[in-house]
Amino acid sequence: MATLSAPPVLSSPRDDAMQLFRAFKGLGTDTSTVINILAHRDAAQRSLIQHEYRTLYSEDLLKRLTSELTGNFETAVLWWMHDLPGRDAIIVRQALMMNAMNLQAATEVICSRTPSQIQVFKQHYHAKFGIHLERDIESCASGDHKKLLLAYASMPRSEGREVDREMAVKDAKALYKAGEKKWGTDEKTFICIFSERSAAHLAAVDSAYHDMYGNSLKKVIKKETSGLFLHALKTILLCSANPAEYFAKGYRKIMYQRHIKLYGVTECVCNDVFSLSVWKKEFSECIDHVENKIVKTEVLKQIEIDLSNKSASSDIQKYYANMHLISVVGVLHKAMKGMGTNDTALIRVIVTRTEIDMHYIKAEYLKRYKKTLNDAVHSETSGHYRAFLLALLGPNQ
Repeated sequence: MATLSAPPVLSSPRDDAMQLFRAFKGLGTDTSTVINILAHRDAAQRSLIQHEYRTLYSEDLLKRLTSELTGNFETAVLWWMHDLPGRDAIIVRQALMMNAMNLQAATEVICSRTPSQIQVFKQHYHAKFGIHLERDIESCASGDHKKLLLAYASMPRSEGREVDREMAVKDAKALYKAGEKKWGTDEKTFICIFSERSAAHLAAVDSAYHDMYGNSLKKVIKKETSGLFLHALKTILLCSANPAEYFAKGYRKIMYQRHIKLYGVTECVCNDVFSLSVWKKEFSECIDHVENKIVKTEVLKQIEIDLSNKSASSDIQKYYANMHLISVVGVLHKAMKGMGTNDTALIRVIVTRTEIDMHYIKAEYLKRYKKTLNDAVHSETSGHYRAFLLALLGPNQ
């Protein structure tokens, strides 16, 4: 769920453009107006505002914002003004530039997107910069990391939830032979499976691997690989469970996605995809936190019904294995941990997730670190930059 909030009465894009123009006039900039308008408009509305501004004043709004704003505030607003594929293209291009190379950031964006999202942002990338994404990857990355990025950015993959269980077992065996069973590591096998298999299939491979060898793929890749190659594999794996596919699923929507406080379930996201027996043990510990005995009884009754159906239980495991949230929360925490703040990472995560799943990220952040994301951002930022990020994050809860 997004945290973007619109005002009760939304002004027209033309009125917004006129207010922004007035905010730029005179000495200094009325940043409050800039924040109050832009932080509360969705991608389509922001695009219309840019169109109206150009029509009214024969000037590009982004160029005007660049001249009016500075520092991290400028970066956050400019990234926010783009739609998702356009923003991805800009972030990856900036991350791959030789004078400020940040291959970890580029890897995070590429390996966390679906095949269709990658294809669209590759088109934007070429249109904006006159060069193909693969060409820049070739120039900037190296070794197995480069091979994986190129394969992941170009290979077609299913985005459906269908899984061939026999194929998943076969892939799990192949990864075992290529990693834990082998002296050294067969990186080609890891690249092939991680770049060619769908997210749902990869989650099933992880589960099958744990069932057969008692280890998670997350632990395996940490042991067998390193550096940027490890980061890419880990990002693909952690993003293999996509919660958006299941939002319409009755009680599952409530219990497994929102972690509703009414039921008292506060520890219901696991770090890995577990076998059914291990998952049942984990869930039993989670459900112990439920204070309402009637609710607990009804939920356990429904769970037992689901567990009697193998495919349903697999779906439930995917809910609890929402590793994508954990990955994003980890990036946020790392960005604000220790001396200084990695503002680029902080801005990247907030502006790219606000319109998608920031509500869930905030809940997971609070659960893991016993502090709201809003409070963390407030303590690590300042001024107009802080005000803009907090506006995107919404209420402090």
